[in-house]
Amino acid sequence: MGGTGIARTIIGIIGNVISACLFLSPIPTIRKVVKAKSVQEYKPDPYVATVLNCAMWSFYGMPFVSPDDILVLTINGAGLVLELAYVGIFILYSNWGLRKKILIALLIETIFMTVVVLITILAIPDTDGRSMLVGIVSIIFNIIMYTAPLTVMQRVIKTKSVKYMPLALSVASFSNAVIWTIYALLKFDPYLLVPNALGGISGAVQLILYAWFYRTTNWEEEYERSSVQMSESTP
Repeated sequence: MGGTGIARTIIGIIGNVISACLFLSPIPTIRKVVKAKSVQEYKPDPYVATVLNCAMWSFYGMPFVSPDDILVLTINGAGLVLELAYVGIFILYSNWGLRKKILIALLIETIFMTVVVLITILAIPDTDGRSMLVGIVSIIFNIIMYTAPLTVMQRVIKTKSVKYMPLALSVASFSNAVIWTIYALLKFDPYLLVPNALGGISGAVQLILYAWFYRTTNWEEEYERSSVQMSESTP
């Protein structure tokens, strides 16, 4: 049992490092927004969605919700701070119409998160029940977030080009999902296992598509950054 605990801690630390890389990956996009003082064609949706995702998993990692998952709390807490910073920059450099949509979305997320926290703390006395409720809700949001990579994969198949699907991000997403799947298996946690196993499958498909369509990609054309930003499913 002690050996399993040590292995789980090591895997969790590795997962934290990989997840941190994923959370930092939008920085080039954010720098472009700041430099241009405009959001241009970039969409805030993935960042706004990831705010709620990180908030949910941070809450899941709390000792009074899911004991022994402090590493889930640390990385998602850091991710929450970063995503809020990204969203703040989008708010700063958006026109009023987009700014209003972002603020409304954040308000809805705040209300939803508050309701989940209150129900969890006040209505459920034990950690098993709390982890089940928060875990199920988190899984649902993770599954919804996997629609973004599906959009990118559809575009790759349609254009027979992988220039809209960065290899480094696909590798990092796949590695992140695999590491957290192992973490969930070492001390069986279905709420961490399900979304990360799905993320691993999604990442594997992306890598297969990259290998398949690499030769048919026209690399001489000017690279056009896809507006779809993928969030590494982090636990």
